[in-house]
Amino acid sequence: MSFTVLIPARLKSTRLPDKPLADLHGAPMVVRVAQRAARSAASRVVVAADDARIVDACRAHGVEALLTRADHASGSDRLAEACEQLQLAADAIVVNVQGDEPLIASAMIDACAALLQQRSDCVMSTVAHAIDDPEEFASPNVVKVVVDAAGSALYFSRAPIPHWRDRPAIGALPGAPMPLRHVGLYAYRAGFLRRFAALPPVALESVEALEQLRVLWHGERIAVHVSGERPGPGVDTPADLARARALWPSAS
Repeated sequence: MSFTVLIPARLKSTRLPDKPLADLHGAPMVVRVAQRAARSAASRVVVAADDARIVDACRAHGVEALLTRADHASGSDRLAEACEQLQLAADAIVVNVQGDEPLIASAMIDACAALLQQRSDCVMSTVAHAIDDPEEFASPNVVKVVVDAAGSALYFSRAPIPHWRDRPAIGALPGAPMPLRHVGLYAYRAGFLRRFAALPPVALESVEALEQLRVLWHGERIAVHVSGERPGPGVDTPADLARARALWPSAS
């Protein structure tokens, strides 16, 4: 299996200014993400940045990086440009690792890429894990996914899905599937990523603020790997960064 990890990195962040450059035990956070991703089976790990300061910081630590346009509306758009710059073949597999996930597990990256390679009927793959916490299940900040018998996504939502009409407690119905939390890790074929970036946003993705719903809206399929482990916490706020700093020595 051969695949490329692309890490979109955007300097502007409302909750944590200059987030990709935030120090995480002597290196910028985006560099730490790349270092974690390099532990996977990826043949190449590249940061796709919107600012030359990110590119310079990556290269100073031996991480490959390229500069993309600053006006991209989403990380997918940025990765589509990166595919063009890298001249990746249409059938090349690209894994999108978020630039604020310094504790991402390499095994999860490999599983996501391997699943897409196995599923020729799907244009993308992603990852989920079981939810057993009622508060997490109810939270709109936690994205949920429901899958079909083949393990393809039926729908993603910030609402608690599936909804137990008569028995609202998680797992209360014998034999009922556990709800799944979606992990924002994606694998694409480069050709589809270019095509996806050209598709206009749809109303459904605007309602849920979930870009992957554009894929389902257009009748494409997304394969879902259900992981037995949870990903490490992402970094969105100063408190998240402090937690990542506390966890990094044991996770590195």
